[in-house]
Amino acid sequence: MRHYKFIAGTVLALGLATSAVAQDMSFFRIGTGGTAGTYYPIGGLLANAISNPPGSRPCEEGGSCGVPGLVASALSANGSVANINAIAGGTLESGFAQSDVATWAYTGTGIWDGKPAVEKLRAIANLYPESIHLVASAGSGINSVADLKGKRVSLDEPGSGTLVDARVILEGYGLSESDITPEYLKPDQAADRMRDDAMDAFFFVGGYPAGAIAELASQHDVKLVPISCDEAPSICEKYTFFASDTVPGGTYEGNADDVKTLAVGAQWVTSADQPEDLIYGITKALWNDNTRKQLDAGHAKGKAITAETALDGVGIPLHPGAEKFYKEAGLLK
Repeated sequence: MRHYKFIAGTVLALGLATSAVAQDMSFFRIGTGGTAGTYYPIGGLLANAISNPPGSRPCEEGGSCGVPGLVASALSANGSVANINAIAGGTLESGFAQSDVATWAYTGTGIWDGKPAVEKLRAIANLYPESIHLVASAGSGINSVADLKGKRVSLDEPGSGTLVDARVILEGYGLSESDITPEYLKPDQAADRMRDDAMDAFFFVGGYPAGAIAELASQHDVKLVPISCDEAPSICEKYTFFASDTVPGGTYEGNADDVKTLAVGAQWVTSADQPEDLIYGITKALWNDNTRKQLDAGHAKGKAITAETALDGVGIPLHPGAEKFYKEAGLLK
């Protein structure tokens, strides 16, 4: 397991500063993705939202509305596969994962075929759609996935959900890694290579706008390449978790038109070993009015995180604590 880079919300400093307060304090980690993606900033928002360190002002007085005594933190990691492995191994309390990867892990199918199923994997919530980005240098001559043949293409790091889906997309268009010059870099690293004219295209799965892509598009002429099951029907026939999606025109500089692509759900997952009361409190804090304000103001994808879609596309069991909340809230019978 790679080293996890630690980032805490602003509440962590407050929690540590008041550690002398006679109140139990617990820690809860959220595994995310690379710092240039979408998981990382969303993880930071949620860590702040569910935290309520000892000594904090009460929620009703304008203070933290999280779980009393909880200090949550977001960790930069390799993404879906790595997060699930860490949860299974007990080195993370929770993490973000693509819906497809979570389902495969729990059932021991797909990319988990031949490996032990992660039978204790449980869901807290579906968060938002993750769009499959295929970013190409404007001068590369790449206008479709089929044009990747013979090109230098980054598929993201081992352990990422992006790598899994990039392979699926290539297969759907009749290509494999042997047909391209593959590299396995995080999106910010791939973007740096593209700036230096050393990379033709790269995949990234995440909510738009993605920081690394937005920054690259402001400095280098790039295009989003469409991905469609109309062009490659076998993708959606074989992998039913994909949904049609559109990246709106203007999301990235130089890309004025809407671009069709596919999406999977970003889900917050944990282990059945986590206490029911804790996950109940976290789920309740996730959907309170204070968190709603933080999500709406904190990230463009935050507005897509809603209680009404919290159960969409969840292919693994809910954690009992989360299930209890959704039943009380009338979102689950």
